[in-house]
Amino acid sequence: MEALMTARYRTLLTVGGVLLLACLGFAALDHLLQEVRLRDIRAAIHALPSAGLLMALGLTVISYVTLTLYDVLALRIIGRPLPYRTAALASFTSYTLSHNLGLSLLTGGSARYRVYSAAGLSAADTARVVAVASITFWAGVFSLAGLMLTVHPGAPLLTGIGLPSSWLRAAGIILLTTVAFTVAFAGNEGRVLRLYRWSLPLPGRAQIAAQIAIAGVDLAAASAALFVLVPGATIHAFPLFFIGYTLAIIAVLVTHVPGGIGVFEAVMLTALPATNRPELVAALLAYRVIYYLLPLALAAALVAAQEGWRWRKPVTRTLRGAHMIASGLAPVMVSALVFMGGVVLLVSGALPAVPGRMRILYDMLPLPFLEASHMAASLSGAALLVLAGGLYRRLDGAFWITRALLLAGAAFSLLKGLDYEEASVMLAIAGLLQWTRPAFYRRTMLTADALSPGWLATVAIALGLSVWIGLFAYRHVDYQSDLWWHFAEKGDASRFLRSSFAVAVMLAATSVWRLFRPATPVGDAHPDESPSQPALNLATRTDANLALTGDKRFLTSASGRAFLMYQQRGHSWIVMGDPVGAREEWSDLLWQLREQADAAQGRMLLYQISAEALPIAVELGFQIAKYGEEARVDLSAFTLDGPAARPLRYAERRAEREGATFEMIPVAGVPAVMRGLQDISNRWLDAKGHKEKGFSIGRFDPAYIAQCDCAVVRHEGRIVAFANLWKTANRSELSVDLMRHDDVMPYGAMDFLFVHIMGWGKEQGYRWFNLGIAPLSGLEARRLAPLWSKLGALLYRHGESLYGFEGLRAYKDKFSPVWEPRFVAGPQGLSLGRALIDLQALIANGPTPGRRGGPLRLVASSGRRLAAG
Repeated sequence: MEALMTARYRTLLTVGGVLLLACLGFAALDHLLQEVRLRDIRAAIHALPSAGLLMALGLTVISYVTLTLYDVLALRIIGRPLPYRTAALASFTSYTLSHNLGLSLLTGGSARYRVYSAAGLSAADTARVVAVASITFWAGVFSLAGLMLTVHPGAPLLTGIGLPSSWLRAAGIILLTTVAFTVAFAGNEGRVLRLYRWSLPLPGRAQIAAQIAIAGVDLAAASAALFVLVPGATIHAFPLFFIGYTLAIIAVLVTHVPGGIGVFEAVMLTALPATNRPELVAALLAYRVIYYLLPLALAAALVAAQEGWRWRKPVTRTLRGAHMIASGLAPVMVSALVFMGGVVLLVSGALPAVPGRMRILYDMLPLPFLEASHMAASLSGAALLVLAGGLYRRLDGAFWITRALLLAGAAFSLLKGLDYEEASVMLAIAGLLQWTRPAFYRRTMLTADALSPGWLATVAIALGLSVWIGLFAYRHVDYQSDLWWHFAEKGDASRFLRSSFAVAVMLAATSVWRLFRPATPVGDAHPDESPSQPALNLATRTDANLALTGDKRFLTSASGRAFLMYQQRGHSWIVMGDPVGAREEWSDLLWQLREQADAAQGRMLLYQISAEALPIAVELGFQIAKYGEEARVDLSAFTLDGPAARPLRYAERRAEREGATFEMIPVAGVPAVMRGLQDISNRWLDAKGHKEKGFSIGRFDPAYIAQCDCAVVRHEGRIVAFANLWKTANRSELSVDLMRHDDVMPYGAMDFLFVHIMGWGKEQGYRWFNLGIAPLSGLEARRLAPLWSKLGALLYRHGESLYGFEGLRAYKDKFSPVWEPRFVAGPQGLSLGRALIDLQALIANGPTPGRRGGPLRLVASSGRRLAAG
């Protein structure tokens, strides 16, 4: 819990830092453009030469083709080569997203993972690809920057802050020396970097040379795509230009501002002080469209076309499982396009309308209608920013609302100023969204998880961009209070003020609603409320009787010969034990529940599964952790003879001498003694200071107890201890659930009770007696063991004062059992910890899942059956 709170605070600090840096970037940009007018920039845009635009487009193609080689080379370095088509798709989509949205590890990394996981790579391998690709990029940056500083150290951005040219040349030589030393250190075969259990193969000399060459071509082409758009630029000025471009890219990567908006432009304006400002701004805007937005639109179109066909193929539609879902890039790409569409509408609302178009509208429509359309278009853009997060999470509600808003945004764009360019963009995005309709399948409430702090920060930056553009466009208009209420044909500034205020109010209200609205637990629509009797008849383990406790839901196979029992707590779907019934139907049941949990944005946890279910857990992609060991007694070999059974013989004989007698009460006779059993249970709970638990253990509920035979110990005719029995229909196993007793009873009465239950089971032909789990038993604290095993082993050995871990195992060892491992399987990373917290709350049946000491109570409550005695 403490780790989760730390991660949350770290996230909030990161978001706050990004917002602060974005504000500083806008402030710097505003200062640099203090004397620039919007009309000058428009004139410069129209003056851009067609040849320069075509050259920039060609260089962009070269850059992105080279970018695909980052992943091709990285896959070879880690020893997991894939076809070029797969690597290119992962690289292209990853870089188009990270270029436009920033936060490269989150946006670009998730896109890579979706492609590579579908191709069979693990999350660790994907992380290695990202790491090697990042090394490739920085190798190119250091190499080219070092070369440029050495050859031409007079960069205005650096010399302007007082750095002498000699220092800059020395820095370039140091960079080149560092690269040369790295190449020499790598050797011919490369090395392996190890960090705890994670390893990263480092390339050899030839591969490092290939990395530098690839990154060099990419950076040279990317920077040249902007260079050819800058008016008056000559080839001799390229080294100085490249240094400024490199610093701008580094600033973008360090600040994590989405798309580097404001930061990149501010650095480039500072790096090129001699260039005409309006013409440089026009070049930067054209570069952002060509190098950023066009590739994003192309990537989204390619992915949407591919995903649309894939979802529509009959064979593919029959597939189930996480691999099908993980490979869906359409939601990621379409959500990025929708976000950009929202930015387009906001920026359009912040800019003055084209006068000729407005005159046409004034002749056709009343002024209030135009004013309302202008504000509605801006509000639609703001809503699209928010809804893009819901599309990313594949929410069907986000799909329906977004489609309507895109169509409305297209209509409002035409009605507010005949902006057919914006309307065409909205319609194109709406078409791609409709084509990928099946990818948005999650039926849950939009606001539950879509509006994360990071997403709200990105939305705030986009809104800040549109407001800054509006303030820049109307900086020649003197602010007056009556501007808010000024309605006129040329009232562009008033429209901007009103629409910006309305958008800010809407986003603020959305944020407040998100912050104060309680999270709604997710769930499936039609769970089974009772277990399948045919499946219970096929059960080979007595823990199938947990289905009778009345606190679970069930997912039953079509044949009715198998089911799994589960319950939901928060966003966790927790399965209790192995599925019950026909073994061949287990896999399908677990995959079905996995898909339901994923569709509802939940996480799935398998609790106390046996080794028999481990292969399925591995196929589900879960993290496996040993939980403890279960004690099972072979009743055919059980005897009180021999030295090992001496403590049991002594306890039995002494209890008999003190007047203890054993009785097995069948189901039909249990209601007659129910009141006495409940009194014993209440006194036992009061004496122990316990309260009833659930899920992994039964509770004293007369409706539940009445379904079981009960073994009792009588003293002078009065019941002083009891245990309700769990049995399997095929007599493969016998066990007990609740074991409760009075404070005053014969010595060794519980040993007496177990000995006689086992003897009775042996006479009835049962094969095994299950003594339950010893939590944390059998965990190894070796140096290379997982962290869970180390912590569990430490708690097992030194936590006796908190819970009798070793004492519980020692007690069960008196019966000479066979010990079998039990496991927990769940999602990777922090999600597993969150699921375990929800599990603790589910077992304890408490209102707050995050109470202190929860994990220990989770362990303690799971040593069921003998732990209660």
